[in-house]
Amino acid sequence: MTVLRQSVPDHPDASSLSASDAVLQSAVRKAALRFVPLLTIAYLFNYLDRTSLGFAALTMNQQLGLTAGQFGLAAGIFFVGYCLFEIPSNLMLYRIGARRWLARIMISWGLVSAATAFVVGPNSFYALRLLLGIAEAGFFPGVTFFLAAWFPAQFRTRMLAWFLIGIPLSSLIGGPVCAMLLQMEGIWGLAGWQWLFLLVSLPCIPLGLVTLRLLADRPQTAAWLTPEERDLLDGVLASEVRERPHASLLAALTDTRVLICAAIQFGFTLGSYGIGIWLPLMLREYHLSTLAIGWTAAIPYLFASAGMILWARHVDQKGRRIVNLAIACFLGAVGLAAPILSGSVTVALIGFSAALVGVTAARAIFWTIPTRFLTGVAAAGGLAFINSIGTFGGFVGPSMMGWLREFSGSYVFGLSAVAVIMLTATIASMSLKLVVSKE
Repeated sequence: MTVLRQSVPDHPDASSLSASDAVLQSAVRKAALRFVPLLTIAYLFNYLDRTSLGFAALTMNQQLGLTAGQFGLAAGIFFVGYCLFEIPSNLMLYRIGARRWLARIMISWGLVSAATAFVVGPNSFYALRLLLGIAEAGFFPGVTFFLAAWFPAQFRTRMLAWFLIGIPLSSLIGGPVCAMLLQMEGIWGLAGWQWLFLLVSLPCIPLGLVTLRLLADRPQTAAWLTPEERDLLDGVLASEVRERPHASLLAALTDTRVLICAAIQFGFTLGSYGIGIWLPLMLREYHLSTLAIGWTAAIPYLFASAGMILWARHVDQKGRRIVNLAIACFLGAVGLAAPILSGSVTVALIGFSAALVGVTAARAIFWTIPTRFLTGVAAAGGLAFINSIGTFGGFVGPSMMGWLREFSGSYVFGLSAVAVIMLTATIASMSLKLVVSKE
């Protein structure tokens, strides 16, 4: 706060306030242009790995002799490694800095994901998926921690939304691209699904090297900001009022607010992966060709991309984060009624689009809430804890869908279960009003 007082007089006039605001806007703009596009592209490739899995299954499952249950288990086992190593990974990020650790994560996941092209059966598939989860662990909460260290609260939802747009964009772009890569069947003796894993994974390695070059761990280490911009941005971040912040990791992990946040994230993450990974296989039930599936699967993510950005902007302007989070989770649940009840691919697409708008908007709104009461090592570990427990939904969602598909012979039971869990997340979101007084 001392720095802020040095930058802004005790009795400022309109011109001095305007000048300080211009300096802050300049610093935020520079940081946003430097960090956010790079991190968004990295997250796009991060999720392309998961999007490509659903498309690879269109030919890989038959060639490797994988059942629906085995594929669902392999899709989900990724999250076991991810969850187990989430907190250790983020504590390492806190210790050695986001710049180096995020670069390490990108390079290692690119190498492991590319190696998936050479699996020969369910066991090697399980092993590499588990190893991939370990390699990727800590990326998302690490970026959340990094953005909270750089962007004041009034900009944070929009920055998170622009970063998180990598998720729907990975399917919007990835659907058609993955479908086309599958057409490379037989080139140089490789199957189409092998080319798919190689070409969506290897770009992550140079992205990691660029991250090492461009990121700065905090404003004071950013040589591309002016001294005035560094001091003012540091002062504004330090002066933010936080609700009952924690000084220790243990206190954060036993906080009711943290536990409720973990339950909410479990719900919408389960919905995201339960829909996303199985969407190409569900669309095949409507007798579409592989290329048609690629283009059709992109439609819900087009709406999800636009919906998330617009919703995040609304929340930054109007507030009421918890209420909007609950509405988004509820929309995710209600949207699934259309594919459950209708046999029309058009109606199903409307439902999937509504559900994915809700799920993606919920994610952008949600991650601005725990940063209001988690700071320092408690933020590094607490955000990782929330994400690790919540991301376990990424294991449950695909595995549950696969098991219920084998059990019932259709996707109706699986989608119904996802809808019920999203409704539970809606109730948990509203319960945050009881324990979080400042949004």
